[in-house]
Amino acid sequence: MEKENKKKRIIKKLKNKYRLVILNDASFEERFSYRLSPLNLLTLLLSFVVFLILLVSVVIIYTPLRESIPGYTDVSLREDLTTMVFRADSLENELQRNSAYLRNIQGALKGELPLSKDSIYNTDQAIEMPKNPMVKSKEDSMLREYVEREDSYSLSDDQENTTKQIYFFAPLKGTVTNEFDPAKEHFGIDVVAPKDEAIKATLDGTVVFAEWTLETGYVIQLQHGNNIVSNYKHNSVLLKKVGEEVKAGDVIAIIGNSGELSSGPHLHFELWKDGKALNPKEFVNF
Repeated sequence: MEKENKKKRIIKKLKNKYRLVILNDASFEERFSYRLSPLNLLTLLLSFVVFLILLVSVVIIYTPLRESIPGYTDVSLREDLTTMVFRADSLENELQRNSAYLRNIQGALKGELPLSKDSIYNTDQAIEMPKNPMVKSKEDSMLREYVEREDSYSLSDDQENTTKQIYFFAPLKGTVTNEFDPAKEHFGIDVVAPKDEAIKATLDGTVVFAEWTLETGYVIQLQHGNNIVSNYKHNSVLLKKVGEEVKAGDVIAIIGNSGELSSGPHLHFELWKDGKALNPKEFVNF
C-alpha cells in the first residue's frame, strides 16, 4: 500500500505544472512565459538525445567521415589488397620460370641435363647429373630420343597436333559443369570455383578485348601465337586492359556472375584456332 502511495506521489510530482516566466528587470513586464511540468521536460530531453544520436549515426554512415573512425575499413581497400596479392603471385611465378630457364641454360653450357618439368616452380629440385658430363647416361639418350621424336611431329601441318604440343596454363581450378557442345552453340566449357577466385591467362599473349557485354558480362579476350585466341566470360572484375601483354599464369580477371546468360558464379572458357572452336578439356587440365 505504501509503495502504491509513493508511486502516486511521484507521478503527481511529475505532472505538477510550472510556469517559466521571463520578466523585464526594470519594469517587471512579462516578456515570455511557458507552462511545463517535469514530465514534459524529461520527455523533451529524451527526444533531443534520440535525435542527436540519429543525426550522428547518419553523418557517420553516409559521409566520408566514417573513414576517420578507427577500425572502420575503406570499402576499396579490400579490392586493392586482393589485386596486389594476385599480382605478387604472378610475379613470383614469373620469377621462378625465369630462374629455371637460366639454370637450364647454365646446365646446357656445362653439358648437364635440364631441370625436370615438375621443377619449373621449384628451382631447388633438379634431375641427378652423371658424375662425368662427357659420358652419355641412359637418361640423356632417352631425352635426345624424345626431343627428336617431338621435332618430327612439329613438322606436321595438322593444326590440332600442333596445338597439343603447346603447354596451356589452367585459367582456373574447379569443377566443369557444362561441356563443350558446338551443336548447341556452346563453344566452350563452364567451370565453377569459389567466390573471388583468380582467372589466369592460359598462354602468353595480348589483350584484344576487355569490355562489358549484355549477355556474357565482363569479357576478356587474348590473342596468342599460332593464331590461337582464348575467351574468358562472366567475370566480376577485369584486371587487364586492351593492348596489355600478359604471360601464361598472369591474373587477368576475377570469377563472377555477370551477364544475362549466367546463372551463378563461374567461368565460361573458350579456345579458338584459325577461327575454329576447340574443346578446352583436350588441352587444359582443370
